[in-house]
Amino acid sequence: MEHEVFVPVPAEVLRATLTDPARAARCVPGFQQDADGEDGPLAGRLKVRVGGNTITYRGALRITERAGRFAVDGEGTEVRGRGTATLALMVALTPVAEGTTIGFTGHVTAAGRLADADADARTTAGARLLDRFAEALAAVADVEAEIAAEEADADLDAVDLDGVDDGVEEPGASVFDAPVPPPSLDPLADEEFADQTGTGTGRPAEAAHARRTMIGRSAEEVDHAPPRGRYAPVPAVETSSAGATLRWIAPAAALALASAVVVSRALRRRR
Repeated sequence: MEHEVFVPVPAEVLRATLTDPARAARCVPGFQQDADGEDGPLAGRLKVRVGGNTITYRGALRITERAGRFAVDGEGTEVRGRGTATLALMVALTPVAEGTTIGFTGHVTAAGRLADADADARTTAGARLLDRFAEALAAVADVEAEIAAEEADADLDAVDLDGVDDGVEEPGASVFDAPVPPPSLDPLADEEFADQTGTGTGRPAEAAHARRTMIGRSAEEVDHAPPRGRYAPVPAVETSSAGATLRWIAPAAALALASAVVVSRALRRRR
């Protein structure tokens, strides 16, 4: 028996799946693996539909790699009956454009219900079984390849490619690098500070005076201090008449108070 199937999956991806017994077991259609057969041969049950009948075999499969190809050997016994079947199959993976051609070569030796079936029915059942195996192999291999690619991308994302630790802030401009304004008592500091900030030495004298006045004073002092300089309010002019009035009112008030004291004492003596 010879059969070929094309699948749009790279040969290396298929090869990786066939070398893993657990994944290869999922590719066999109608095969139910025993729970305790993961480390040894693929032991379990295999259902095969031939014509209008379904035959269930209990047995084991072995997949081994030989010179770049895979040998599939199996034997089974009918669950309901005394028939037996033996499989010897070679699987070859041939890379082609946009995929792989899977070639099957082998034969089946049977006794019992499978041997009693029509030859065309056996050939059709065998071809259908291999087609479904190739499709399942491609599907499982493709899914495994996507999972591996996603894990690789996740590992790359976890690596800091720029060589800078994510927990450390990269060096850059800081507010502490800004030039500090000079003290207001230094008469030459304005020009030096202007050179540091790049504003030049042509700043108006009024702005420089305002900065010297404000530096060194707290915000509260600035808010409540009276305006100075050209913005300070003009005090009221004292008139000469008010000063003269105060000069003669004070002695007169003192004389009147003294007279009142003398009169009050004289009255007390007469009594």
